[in-house]
Amino acid sequence: MKNTPIHVIGAGLAGSEAAWQAAEAGAQVILHEMRPVRRTDAHHTDGLAELVCSNSFRSDDWTGNAVGLLHAEMRRMGSLIMACADAHQVPAGGALAVDRDGFSAAVTARIEGHPNISILREELADLPPADWTNVVVATGPLTSPALTSAILALTGEDQLSFFDAIAPIVHLESINMDVAWRQSRYDKEGPGGDAAAYINCPMDKAQYEAFIDALLAGPKAEFRDWENVPYFDGCLPIEVMAERGRETLRHGPMKPVGLTNPRDPLVKAYAIVQLRQDNALGTLWNIVGFQTKLKHGAQAEVFRMIPGLENAVFARLGGLHRNTFLNSPRLLDGQLRLKADPRLRFAGQVTGVEGYVESAAIGLLAGRFAAAELAGEPLAPPPATTALGALIGHITGGHLDGGKGSFQPMNINYGLIAPLTEGVAKRAEDGRRLGAKDKTRAKKLAVGERALVELDGWIDARGV
Repeated sequence: MKNTPIHVIGAGLAGSEAAWQAAEAGAQVILHEMRPVRRTDAHHTDGLAELVCSNSFRSDDWTGNAVGLLHAEMRRMGSLIMACADAHQVPAGGALAVDRDGFSAAVTARIEGHPNISILREELADLPPADWTNVVVATGPLTSPALTSAILALTGEDQLSFFDAIAPIVHLESINMDVAWRQSRYDKEGPGGDAAAYINCPMDKAQYEAFIDALLAGPKAEFRDWENVPYFDGCLPIEVMAERGRETLRHGPMKPVGLTNPRDPLVKAYAIVQLRQDNALGTLWNIVGFQTKLKHGAQAEVFRMIPGLENAVFARLGGLHRNTFLNSPRLLDGQLRLKADPRLRFAGQVTGVEGYVESAAIGLLAGRFAAAELAGEPLAPPPATTALGALIGHITGGHLDGGKGSFQPMNINYGLIAPLTEGVAKRAEDGRRLGAKDKTRAKKLAVGERALVELDGWIDARGV
């Protein structure tokens, strides 16, 4: 490799993964992180890859869930983020959730210990110097205002941004387990084998209606005029969901399906609030899907209306922060390089992907692309039949209108992956005709099997 270093700006999930991948490929990497020199509104520590919202990496089932397939592909690519997540998982049913502090500490230790990576704690307040010829910008949704302004000046694009809300965290000892109970939805076991990974708090109709009234009436965080931008639908505050209809939460994070109260199994709850373990000790639990913009004083009062949380002690209340992302279909090429300045490559949420895993996946590819370019051996993206290939294809050109006005952050989903060219079996091995649900499961499994085979072929052919 040439002696020219790759500069990675930002040490969140995407930046840490990009630095690791480039370093593992033999490149010298300088990782720039502005914390603790400059703080953000959402981060609480100086650790790399700090999780500021949920501690869940979502489903780990590659046979039936697109994000689970992305997990499997990243593991095949030697992902640092997935390795540290696997090492610090906590029970979460069918999801992969992590002890956030242990996870961040593990990523930090691995990065600090890599002989090809140097870490500089400093804020980059302008575009990278001209002599930085190979740069990965992974500053995430909380890109500093100075760097954001510099990027906008270079691209000439209007800023696209949205708000992201953080769910509150509760101390376990303050949860009333005489009311709540442990169970995963449909008793599904997660990566750790626990089929009772969630704490469930039931509501009858009167309790639900009173909760919705309080939620709608509670004082909300006010936005400044310059923050008049849309929410991302995948991470709506619960108040916004409630404003869209009183039954919305019952069909979202408070849906009462797949759960049975052992104290009264014949009575179906009208709504159920779930909490998920947030740390390895099991002492902290976050309220699933309860991102909120309620003011702090109102949060404790409203959330203590939830049966089982009447005496809840909060380790962290919810909050709201502003996220920023590029109009990537217009601004980036297929190698994640900025068309206006190809020495700059972007990665993570700032490219318009949503979710921890998706951000790290784009960081993985950016690191590989940067190292391959430095070695004089450009690397083509993974096939569109893989989750990795589908994700980068969407943000760099797969959007319907080319990003002219409606480009929004996107989680990985089967709709982004190239469809099967051959039909899925209509009958089971015993000759029984498959129903609609069985056909869907069979199709998802076939998509996953094809993706892993073709990713392995891409890896072998290119030696990555």
